[in-house]
Amino acid sequence: MRFVRTRQGAVERLLWTRDSKLVGQLTEHLSDARKIELADSGWCVIAAAQHLTDDLAGGLAHEASYGLVDVDPSAPPTERYLVALGHAIQISGLGDRIGMGETPEIASRKVLSLFLACHEHHVEFQPIVDLKTLKANEWECLFRLSPGMGSKSIGDVVEAALKANRPVELDSFIVQATLARIAQVAESDPDGRRMRFGVNFLPTSLLAPPFEPNALADKVRAVGLSPHQIIVEVTEQQAINDVPRLKKQVRALRRLGFGFAVDDAGAGYASFTVIAALEPTIIKIDREIVQGIGNKDAEAKKALVEAFVSFSRRIGAETIAEGIENRRDLVALQDRGVDFGQGYLLGRSAVSPVQPRYRRQADEVTLAIPVVAGYKPARPRVASGH
Repeated sequence: MRFVRTRQGAVERLLWTRDSKLVGQLTEHLSDARKIELADSGWCVIAAAQHLTDDLAGGLAHEASYGLVDVDPSAPPTERYLVALGHAIQISGLGDRIGMGETPEIASRKVLSLFLACHEHHVEFQPIVDLKTLKANEWECLFRLSPGMGSKSIGDVVEAALKANRPVELDSFIVQATLARIAQVAESDPDGRRMRFGVNFLPTSLLAPPFEPNALADKVRAVGLSPHQIIVEVTEQQAINDVPRLKKQVRALRRLGFGFAVDDAGAGYASFTVIAALEPTIIKIDREIVQGIGNKDAEAKKALVEAFVSFSRRIGAETIAEGIENRRDLVALQDRGVDFGQGYLLGRSAVSPVQPRYRRQADEVTLAIPVVAGYKPARPRVASGH
């Protein structure tokens, strides 16, 4: 069997095979070819893409199996041939036979390379709603993948970037696209300059030169936005290993006008200790704590939310409850003074920011919140000063 992958505009191609005769014939036909013997694992031939074609390889191979792939010039030089070799072995169908099945590292690089090559990703906006007024003036930016990614989720892509040790490259791609889309929204909406947007970052990225506070502020201003419009959200998918250094970065971001949120508080790495050290302007309470908090048997969740609310007020932050999906949970959160909320009950994400559905219906319908025993009006939210 013969397999081939082609990339428009490819500069080099790599062929892998276990057939020495095919390798010899190829190098005879291709004066620019480089032949590399891989101990007991076959050979690879590297040559110019216009010369090392599937027609040539197929005409010489007869019954020999091979894998032919393009070498990705956008990949780091130290990785591009290793990644291409892994692809070639896999598509030859012989990887498992020679003990070179796809490794997690190669699989991660493939996922990330596919993500960076796709051009149909888009940004959606989910409203963050004031639980007293049911009005939104903040939106979380959610990066949606191109259909070309198949069943992969953004979480899969982030995991792949971490395994491939390329999180900064991933965040650079996503942040650039997200800021460009925010700028379009702000330009087209009469209230655009008053709207604020949450943008997700991995902790590692915030410690890298492209995202140091002044560099990030320059990126924001370059698209016509103000740092005051951007809330930097640190995601939970990576441990924060250098808290003192990140704390300095957060303080510098806040001085420039950025908001700063710790995402998924109460889950993963977002512990009270880390939150206290970083002193965020916003604490986002994890959906696993929020969902079901309105149930009679959810006393532990209620106590935990009360602790987050009290803690946030002591450090001058605001709280956002994630994953609100029913009115019982909404009431319980309002009762405990949570400042903001987001979730399907209040508004799904959309390609442009829209007010929550209850707010849009406010002139016609009053939100029917059932009266429950012990319900008290939510306390006024504390201004965060950002």
